[in-house]
Amino acid sequence: MDTDHFINTLAADSARRERPVGQVLAAALLVALPVSAAMLLSTLGLRSDIATAFGSPFFNLKFVVTLALVLSAITVALHLSRPEATARRWRLLLLAPLAILGLAIGGEAMLPHRTSMMTRLVGHNSMQCLTAIPLVSLPLLIAALIGLRRGAPSNPTLAGALAGMIAAGLAATLYAAHCVDDSPLFVATWYTLATAIVAAIGAVAGSRVLRY
Repeated sequence: MDTDHFINTLAADSARRERPVGQVLAAALLVALPVSAAMLLSTLGLRSDIATAFGSPFFNLKFVVTLALVLSAITVALHLSRPEATARRWRLLLLAPLAILGLAIGGEAMLPHRTSMMTRLVGHNSMQCLTAIPLVSLPLLIAALIGLRRGAPSNPTLAGALAGMIAAGLAATLYAAHCVDDSPLFVATWYTLATAIVAAIGAVAGSRVLRY
């Protein structure tokens, strides 16, 4: 047997198996993101006034909130991908999007309004939001689970829930370009409920596929 060749083969195999979790997660999400975008564009499309909507601070705020969720969930998920890691204070990062929403709701309350608080909360497409975000998130959830499977989380259920948050955050970012409801009250209510649905699905899936 060629000993040198055998050693090089083992080394190459080890390098493949030890590919960083973050790298695999990023690659999987980059593959899934166009699929989710195509799902949204082929069904709902973009809002008709999107060109002028970017002039609205509350429209732009939706993307700040959803991307804050994505970044915080990825950070916590990567930390917990190691078997010795614990959540502890890391979970506080997940409060970042809620803190942003809280400030935005307070700011909106100080503005004069032509519509009631209940109208802003219910919006025009609350039920669509609850179904579209979870559906668009499915390819992203699969990708996130594949990426986190590269690690060895001590709590597969929590890791799965975080995968769901990552997927929901990216899906909500896509959906925000269609959604005509820009009130922080609407986002805090319906986007959060949609995220909870995806996180629950992720937790159930993670408890099985992320167990090692």
